[in-house]
Amino acid sequence: MSTEIVYEEMKAKLSNVVPDVELFYKAELVEEINRLKKEKNAVILGHNYMEPALFHTIPDYTGDSLFLSRKAAETDRDIIIFCGVRFMAETAKILNPERLVLLPSEKAGCSLAESISAQDVRDLRARFPGVPVVTYINTYADVKAESDICCTSSNATAVVESLGVDTVIFLPDEYLARNVARESGKHIIFPTLKGGEDSELDYQMIGWHGRCEVHEKFTVADIENVRSQFPEVVILAHPECSPEVVDASDFSGSTSSMINFVQDSQAPHYLMLTECAMGDNVAAANPQKDMLRLCMVRCPHMNQITLEDTLLALQKEQYVIDVPEEVRKRALRAVERMIAIG
Repeated sequence: MSTEIVYEEMKAKLSNVVPDVELFYKAELVEEINRLKKEKNAVILGHNYMEPALFHTIPDYTGDSLFLSRKAAETDRDIIIFCGVRFMAETAKILNPERLVLLPSEKAGCSLAESISAQDVRDLRARFPGVPVVTYINTYADVKAESDICCTSSNATAVVESLGVDTVIFLPDEYLARNVARESGKHIIFPTLKGGEDSELDYQMIGWHGRCEVHEKFTVADIENVRSQFPEVVILAHPECSPEVVDASDFSGSTSSMINFVQDSQAPHYLMLTECAMGDNVAAANPQKDMLRLCMVRCPHMNQITLEDTLLALQKEQYVIDVPEEVRKRALRAVERMIAIG
């Protein structure tokens, strides 16, 4: 496909969110990435937080962490390019030990994944012996390896309830844990690891003080200000937002759930309280919907993934993701249990 044809296709879909001069430049990158992808038998997975010129062009599959994990498990391609952040690419490697997994930027980390270590999980297990550990997919492989099962924002409550136990350890996102505890009717505590002082408390969930540096920025005041200007707006919040923000919103769910909500609803205005590239992606896919552009919060890690770096990753086969086999095998059990629940 020629650059001119790629440009026209991008313009038809993205002209309301990406400047024309940028589209023409990026069309050349898209053409070359798609050529190399076919030549090298690669699959490209694109998370919903990718910027529009990438999200709407080169991925073979786009979606949230759970959907992309499933696609990573199913692929028969030789190379997996994960346009997301490191923990996502690690999950693809956990599921595909024989395949080459590449991350377009070596700096694409995650504040949540950095908030907890494998030793922290071991310490919590010692503090609460016999209590199963649920870890959010936004964790590194060594943390997953210390867990009983993983979850995503779309299936977190189902995963907790699937265990059929009175008490669970839920790591590491504080706000997601609080939202899941409320939805599942569990009392949650956030203990120290020094022992003793909370042993007599009544609790059914044990959390951790990790937070997403993007979602913790949204406030109830933001919602009130938007509603004062647009009274009929429908506000959608990711469950990594605080419980107060979720309460003040009209809908809360995973990135895929929010996309489906907008597609199926007929509200006059929408506002998404999540990483802001996604709002542009949804606006491009639904030009007939009025998506409010009141969000300027971008994930600094997701923002590391560009078309330019994706092309370099394919050309040089660089930023290879490796997971030690002993860690991978243990993490695989937790990830496969998550995928099985759906």
